[in-house]
Amino acid sequence: MLVEVKVPVLSESIAEANLLTWHKKVGEAVARDENLVDVETDKVVLELPAPQAGVLAKIVKGDGESVSSDEVIALIDTEANNSPELTVVPSPEKTTPNSALSTQHSLSPAVRKLVAEHHLNPAEIAGSGPGGRITKEDVLAYLEKPANLAPAEIAMERPVSSPPLISSADRPEQRVPMTRLRARVAERLVEAQQTAAILTTFNEVNMQPVLDIRSRYKEKFEKEHGVKLGFMSFFVKAAIAALKKFPIVNASVDNSDIIYHGYYDIGIAVGSPRGLVVPILRDADQLSIAGIEKKIADFGVRARDGKLTIEELTGGTFTISNGGVFGSMMSTPILNPPQSAILGMHKTYERPVAENGQIVIRPMMYLALSYDHRIVDGREAVLALVTMKEALEDPARMLLEI
Repeated sequence: MLVEVKVPVLSESIAEANLLTWHKKVGEAVARDENLVDVETDKVVLELPAPQAGVLAKIVKGDGESVSSDEVIALIDTEANNSPELTVVPSPEKTTPNSALSTQHSLSPAVRKLVAEHHLNPAEIAGSGPGGRITKEDVLAYLEKPANLAPAEIAMERPVSSPPLISSADRPEQRVPMTRLRARVAERLVEAQQTAAILTTFNEVNMQPVLDIRSRYKEKFEKEHGVKLGFMSFFVKAAIAALKKFPIVNASVDNSDIIYHGYYDIGIAVGSPRGLVVPILRDADQLSIAGIEKKIADFGVRARDGKLTIEELTGGTFTISNGGVFGSMMSTPILNPPQSAILGMHKTYERPVAENGQIVIRPMMYLALSYDHRIVDGREAVLALVTMKEALEDPARMLLEI
């Protein structure tokens, strides 16, 4: 009996995905729920498990090909044994200049394209796939070594008026296609700047009260809750305090309508090997400091391992981005559509400030609140940021909700 292997149903915002790497070859036995192939969307990389145990009878879509929701990409024979008589049924492939070499080394379409573009010899590339098969990641890793870049002219179609791209030993260049995530991030950033009237208001916050709390309770906190006490939970709580006072900052635009959200789903920008992702703290106002820290720590680990789900990256009513972890002193964050505001955190520096008529040294951080001026007036934006500042400089306010 042949069972179809289909692409999972993607969210409405995702039209297509790419198949990255097949982990099984035609004719190999597969176990139920064993990962067959990695599927890359513009948000996450998904593992596609086998729906039934059996033998992989046919691969309809190969590495690097585009697929859509519920599309059949392979067939599993649930009654067959692991038989060497089964052969690969390749999907249609584009012809490349190195087609003979590609056939010899059984390269996938994505790998063959990279090899052809950079005039590489596949025999020199170590394969990490099943049976030593060369994956796209193997080629990219090989290209990262300057000594391995081909000195020959890269063959590609270019406008007549443009000179050919030359890659020499002393001036190496490489052309790598954007991942779906990077392409989607680029699209949304341009969309935000073209459709929203983005303004940014700045303020500064004395971080000494938060530092004192962390210093006093961090050991007890970690022992009690099993997670470190960081800074982000304080900012999440401060942001929620401001959003409750100024609901328009937690709203979003839908054509000519304003949608006021009666909940607080806070997006936390997290760096990952694939680029920036923004997992969502659902109903963050109902989470304790410990609950927020645990969620954020979990997001960081799973973002690094590519294990975040589409649901965890969808939605959100407000976003917090921390450029301070990279040393940024000041920046203007860009909105995450359709949200109307985003908070930018920065690095804490000790600076001289005036306090009660005296010059003192305090650990200061610049805060930036970018907002959509179509629905958020300057007054609400400024007062919302001041509310966050006051909550951080006097954390008792967050407990008393004043």
